[in-house]
Amino acid sequence: MANIDADLEDQQSKGVFATLMADGKWMYQAGEYKKAIDSFTEALALKPSDKQCFVARSRCYLKMGGFDNALRDAEASLKRDNSFFEGLYLKAEALYYMGEFEFALVFYHRGHKLRPQMQEFRLGIQKAQEAIENSVGSPSNVKLEIKGDLSFLNIGGERAKPIAAIQNLTKEKNQKTEKTPKSEKTTKQLLGEFYSDKKYLENLMKDEDLIEGTTKSGEKVKDIIQRCLSYLDTCTEFWHQEKPTSAQEMRQKFMQEKCTKRRNSALSSGFLLKSLDEIDREFMSGNAEGTLKKAEEVMKMVQRWSEKEVPNKKEVLGTLHSCIGNALVDLGNMDKALEHHQKDLELAKQCKLPGALSRALDNIGRVYVRNEEFAEAIQVWEKKLPLVCSDLEKTWLLHEIGLCYLKLDHHEEARDYGVRSVAAADGIADKKWQLNANVLVAQSELKLGNYESCVTHFERALSYAKLLEDDSAMDAIEKVRASLLYTFFCFPFYVRFFSPDISHLFSGPS
Repeated sequence: MANIDADLEDQQSKGVFATLMADGKWMYQAGEYKKAIDSFTEALALKPSDKQCFVARSRCYLKMGGFDNALRDAEASLKRDNSFFEGLYLKAEALYYMGEFEFALVFYHRGHKLRPQMQEFRLGIQKAQEAIENSVGSPSNVKLEIKGDLSFLNIGGERAKPIAAIQNLTKEKNQKTEKTPKSEKTTKQLLGEFYSDKKYLENLMKDEDLIEGTTKSGEKVKDIIQRCLSYLDTCTEFWHQEKPTSAQEMRQKFMQEKCTKRRNSALSSGFLLKSLDEIDREFMSGNAEGTLKKAEEVMKMVQRWSEKEVPNKKEVLGTLHSCIGNALVDLGNMDKALEHHQKDLELAKQCKLPGALSRALDNIGRVYVRNEEFAEAIQVWEKKLPLVCSDLEKTWLLHEIGLCYLKLDHHEEARDYGVRSVAAADGIADKKWQLNANVLVAQSELKLGNYESCVTHFERALSYAKLLEDDSAMDAIEKVRASLLYTFFCFPFYVRFFSPDISHLFSGPS
């Protein structure tokens, strides 16, 4: 008996945690960041080590300007898993807004290695580099110092000591060196600012533990470093064949071009970040016309830029097509909206970005539903199903596909998707979607003539409506339930020939 009570208590605790998380996410989306923080804090009291909860609360603190608290929560999310990319991104963001641009750049880079497809890390690298240049001047003036949190450089995730290469660099810096040989002097003169890069790579090659490691794609670190050294040696030999003055001019020209490209890239990324944020604010405030105008202006500028200025140009254009499409939906121009979302889909396929692909399929399905083209919506959304990452999104998508089947009078398919949606909603204990999914199953069972099952699912839906204190849902379900009980069980002969249409009582969420 004690075990049963403990299991029940554990299930209730999980249900409360999931509800608090869902509430916090809804509050965050609505811009109620303080309320969202309260929800996430209550959730953490139930699950003190949940990394998703720490990340969610960190986002709220960032929005409110509480960068110290945002950093603390981001680091807490990384405590058990230092490769958790969402935590890395929030840590980098918090450091950036605290003015710790160098350390922010490190964590943007680390996150980019783990999730190279994420636009946020690439833009983070660019804006951090721009901030560093604005703060301290050109890159040649930046000096590496061993300070702060260098745990990201450790082998095996230990927090003992920095890797040997960094220690060797520090020793070299502190020791007075002998007179440099002529050949080394020549190399230093020819390479200029690249000479320090060459020495750094040579020191890395001395760290046996590091060079034996592999990247996520399976490539050996040793091979990567060796390729870089070979490239620098080739540059040295080429410049050495030229006259000293000519070589110096060539190197200066090369460095000038490099700095110009970096500056242009930083400026374009800063503009894009600001513009996308403005577009998002316009859309969230319900200003569809303002969203459309701003997104179209930005798209015209991005289309004129080269791939060198915006390395992720196609990805940015896809995002802008998505923004324009959503604005056009709000303005009622479905045909144009569909064109833009399909362009977003094409670019997502070209760039092989699962997140962007899922977004485009989602939006295309919504447009089809608005046009009452339910078969087309089903076809698109079923392609999206394997790309779904969160249980909440899966619950919603299964429900929407089931609802489309119900609209097409494919009642068995509607019920099957409804049952899957119920199971997914039960898994995350989301009362709102437990209510919606049970109503869908009940409607499908009614059309199939399974009246007892229909009443059972309406009763379940009613219980969730009561827990949510949703008066309108409670009133509608109670009326239908009473009508069904009276009709189906008092007049069974009548039921064989007539089935009341109750769809007008349940429009379902969009």
